[in-house]
Amino acid sequence: MGATKNIMIVGVGGQGTLLASRIIGNAIISEGFDVKVSEVHGMSQRGGSVVTYVRYGDEVNSPIIDEGEADVILAFERLEALRALPYLKKGGRIIVNDRAINPMPVITGAAQYPEGIIEQLKTQADVISVDALALAEQAGNIKAVNVVLLGILSNSFDFDEAVWQRSLEMSVPEKFLELNKKAFALGRALK
Repeated sequence: MGATKNIMIVGVGGQGTLLASRIIGNAIISEGFDVKVSEVHGMSQRGGSVVTYVRYGDEVNSPIIDEGEADVILAFERLEALRALPYLKKGGRIIVNDRAINPMPVITGAAQYPEGIIEQLKTQADVISVDALALAEQAGNIKAVNVVLLGILSNSFDFDEAVWQRSLEMSVPEKFLELNKKAFALGRALK
C-alpha cells in the first residue's frame, strides 16, 4: 500500500464518532493494515466538537493527523466540516451530512450560524453532501446518521462489502445490528 492514509471524523458530542472510528478500524485491521485511532474530545458531553483520527497503512507510527494531511474528512455536521477543512490535503474528499446543529454561541444568540457552508467547501474540495439524517430515519432511527455516512465512506476502500458487514457485527450491539446494516446499505448505495 505504501503511504499512510488518514481519515478525520468530525462531529458533535453524541453523534457516534467513536463508534464510527471503531467500525472503520476493525474493517481496516481485518484487511491486514496497521491502524492507529486517536480520539480527540472537545466538550462532547455538552454537544461540543468531537474529532477522531484514523490512520492506516503498512506501518503507522503516530495516531495524530496534522493540517493538510487528511485524505478524507467524514463530517457528521456541516460547520464541523468547515472547521476541519484546514486538515484536508489537496485533492482530498469531504463526506458531509448536510445538516446544521447549532453550537452553543448560536443557541445563546452570541453568534450566527454561517450560511453557504457546503458551497464554500465545494470550492476547496471534492465534496459528497448528503442528508444523512433523512436516510437514517428511513433505516429506522435518526441516531444511525454515523453509519449512513460510513456506508458512503466504504466506497472509498477496495474492501469487499463482507469486510464491512463483519466489522458492523463486531462493533454494534446485536439489538441494533439490523438497523445499522440497513443504514450502512443506504449510504453505500450512494456511489
